[in-house]
This record gives sequence, C-alpha cells and structure tokens, in this order.
Amino acid sequence: MESFTVLFLTALLVATGVQLWLALRQINHVAGHADRVPAQFHGRITEQQHRKAADYTVARVRLGIVDLVVSTCMVLIWTLGGGIDWMFAFVAPWFDDTLLTGTALLVGVMLIGGLVGLPLEIAAVFGIEQRFGFNRTRPITFITDLVKKTFLSLLLGVPIAAAVLWTMDAAGTHWWLAAWALWLAVNLLAVWAFPVLIAPLFNKFTPLQDEALAGRIAALLGRHGFAASGIFVADGSRRSGHGNAYFTGLGASKRIVFYDTLLADLEADEVEAVLAHEVGHFKRKHIAKQLGFSAAIVLAALALLAWLATQPWFYSSLGVETPGTAQALLLFLLAAPAFFFFLSPAMSLLSRKHEYEADAFAAENADGAVLVKALVKLYRSNSATLTPDPWYSAFHDSHPPAPLRIARLEAL
Repeated sequence: MESFTVLFLTALLVATGVQLWLALRQINHVAGHADRVPAQFHGRITEQQHRKAADYTVARVRLGIVDLVVSTCMVLIWTLGGGIDWMFAFVAPWFDDTLLTGTALLVGVMLIGGLVGLPLEIAAVFGIEQRFGFNRTRPITFITDLVKKTFLSLLLGVPIAAAVLWTMDAAGTHWWLAAWALWLAVNLLAVWAFPVLIAPLFNKFTPLQDEALAGRIAALLGRHGFAASGIFVADGSRRSGHGNAYFTGLGASKRIVFYDTLLADLEADEVEAVLAHEVGHFKRKHIAKQLGFSAAIVLAALALLAWLATQPWFYSSLGVETPGTAQALLLFLLAAPAFFFFLSPAMSLLSRKHEYEADAFAAENADGAVLVKALVKLYRSNSATLTPDPWYSAFHDSHPPAPLRIARLEAL
C-alpha cells in the first residue's frame, strides 16, 4: 500500500471518526438537557417546546450519522474501490472526444451521488420534517422539484464541467489561475441569476403588501445606503413551516426576500430588527470578506490540484489506473474534504464572529431587545435547540449557540 493511500485512509477515517464522536456528543448533550429549559429562556420557551426542539435536533443528527456513513462508503467505493475506473470504462465507448468523455465521467458520478442521497432526502422531508409538523411538501411537489433540480444541474453543470476540463487541458502550466478566474465568474453569475432566473422556478415571489412594514424597511435601508430592487414575500409555506429571510442578487437584481412563514410569526418591529441584522452583514462587509476567504482557499486548492494532477502516485494511490484530467478533478473533490474538514472550526468561528458583529449593528441601529424577542420566536417556531454541545457547535454551527447569542444581545 502506497504511503499516500495510508495518509488518505488515515485522514478519512479520523475525519469520519471525529464527526461521529461530535454527533454522539450532540445527541447525548441535547437529550440530557431536554427536561430543563435554560434559565434565561424561562417564560419564553415552554418545557414542551424545549422538549420538541431537543427531539427534533436528535432526530436530525441521527439521520446525519447515516448520511456520514453512506458518504464515507461512497468515497471509498469511488476511489480505492475502483469506482472511477469502472465509470470511465462505462462512458468511454460512447464518445470519441476526450473532453466529452471526461464531462460524461463527471456527470455520471454526480448523478449516481444524487441517486444515493435521494432516500436520505426523502427520509428528512417525509420522515423527520413530517413527524415534527414542519413538512408541507406534497409528494407531487417533491417530485416536480426533483425534476427541476436535476434539469438545472445538467443544464448548468454540464457546460461548467466541460469548461473546467477544457481550461485544465488548454491553459498550460498555470491553468489553475484561469480556472480560478472561471470559478469567480461562475459564482458572480450565479449570485446575479439566482433571484431572477432560478428562485422563481421553485417559489412564487410577490411584492410586500404591508405598506407600513415596507415603509419601515425602506427607511432602514435608506439610512444605511442599501439599494435593493424590491422587497418580496416567498411562498415558503408551500413546502415547509420553517421561517427564513435573506438578501440575494447582485447589482440591479439585488432584492430582499421574506418567507411568508416568518412574516406570520413576527411583528413589524421584529421584522425590522431581523433585517437590521442582515444589513449589518452588508455594512460590515461580511459577504465580501467571506467571498475573499473562499476565493483564497479555492486558489490554493486549484494550485495544489495542478501539482497533484502531474503525479502518477496521486492516481495509483487512490485506486485509478487510467489517469486523466477528469479523473484528477474527481479524485481531488472526493479526497480533499477528508483533509479540509479540520479547517471547520476556524471557518465556523469566523462565521460566528460575523453574526455577533451583525447583532451588535442591529442593536445600535434598531432595537436589541426587539431582536431578542424575534430570535426567541424563531428558535421556538423552528424548534432550534437551546443546548447544543459546545464541541459540536464549534465544528458545525455557523451561528452562535442561542444562550450565548441572547446573553450578548441583552448585555448590549
């Protein structure tokens, strides 16, 4: 067994083991605190609501364990199990062109991955979400969404995959710089296209009809120089009882979206406070910082891939006997997460820091006490756990744990 094979297996098994350990910690910690509402939430969250949130969290983490085990097995099958070679042997006779063969290889792996993950998605929607009263997706809607997602993935994914492979072959030694520029362009295009072309395929968006609330929002945005093309309400209640709100788009396509479920839960001043938090991300340039951080990681990853793709041991150590551009890209995408997983705490820490900063902005420019009321309502309506395991949270949570977040807001 080659040394890199041992290194890869070690990284994969350690990363999987750590994730299983964290998941079991989360289950035990949440279940162990399910009968006691944290003191600062007394009178805000009932014991029954707290118990439901604990049970919901435990159910989701247990399903996540199944997903983790399946994903790890699939990585081993595709790599050391010879799955990539098998898929290449299957698609190669269909095409005479190397680029088309490589693209078909990528698409084939993607489609099989989607099929393997489909039962887990069904279990999440019609099992867990249904059992806890959140699912409102009818089977016909689920099937229609699946068809749309598959069509979009092929429509967008095939040209992008072909463009990446062509760049890797045609752009010379420093192809990774061209591929990085392509990555940036695709991401910016996706941010622009999502609100105007993609999102309307899945949700109906209507302008916010509440004139008083619209006026409050317009005044808040105007005070902070945030220009948006409109304020819209999405019919999220067609699929789920969870509430959400977000900024989306780029330039003239930038818009604010509220799910109808969120508007049904919150008062006007609470919606304004939540939006002030989102404006805080804009004013503190968090989106630009996160994009810059991601761009730096992608650039380093592509440079590493450019070197690995020239090393024969990279292919043989990971179970591939027929080296090629598509094979190199696939192997990197499959193997890299085992190594990059250990960056998770740093990335989660950065995200939580940004959430605290956005909360502070909202407290300064709206009403911190009202934001606390809104967050408590969202925790309650979404059955978010109030007692996550600290280690699990450090690795996985992009937002601060509820008690810490509320305590800091109340201190402000």
